[in-house]
Amino acid sequence: MAAPTASIEIAGVKMLADLSGALFWKEQGLLVVSDLHLEKGSSFAARGVLLPPYDTIATLSQLAAAIARHDPKTVIALGDSFHDRSAHQRLSAVDREALSALQVRRDWIWISGNHDPALPSDLGGIVASEVAIGPIVFRHEPTGAIGEIAGHLHPKARVATRAHWVERRCFASDGERAVMPAFGAYAGGLSIRDDAFAKIFSSTAFVAHVLGDFRLHTIAASRCY
Repeated sequence: MAAPTASIEIAGVKMLADLSGALFWKEQGLLVVSDLHLEKGSSFAARGVLLPPYDTIATLSQLAAAIARHDPKTVIALGDSFHDRSAHQRLSAVDREALSALQVRRDWIWISGNHDPALPSDLGGIVASEVAIGPIVFRHEPTGAIGEIAGHLHPKARVATRAHWVERRCFASDGERAVMPAFGAYAGGLSIRDDAFAKIFSSTAFVAHVLGDFRLHTIAASRCY
């Protein structure tokens, strides 16, 4: 069964928010993901913080599933695809093969991020600082511009249920611009009520498309904590 999606309109363009945290623009055959943070586990291990070394394969597996669902012509990775400047060198042979397999028969665009500002040319695809398609601009760090789809902030929403609080990753959008959730297995999150989001959205009159267990939940940002 295909993962549930929610329709999101950004600057007049309708897109599908996938439960995985990906965004699909059907008319363009374009799948967008943000903040994969590949090899975050090995980066922490180098500093003495031991985490299970499976974040890269878990992230690539989830990305493979999203690609299989939507069969995009193009994939854009919106920056911080790698957790640090040398993370790509730590990819295992298996992970490199998995990544190469995802790129077969499709265009692939790496947007440079603050964690990976100088991506190498041997990863497949092309590297860009931002990409504009029609009224939409894809970049890593959000500026608040109309038509912008960005990442970087790792939005998450904390909402109350009948029994307890739940905190989940989310898409943040006001219909004119959007900030995407981090896709990486080990990527953290920043509350959409943080001041960083107030600089992107003029008020709390935006919504969180929250990644639930089985579907996306659209909740007003003013109801999140």
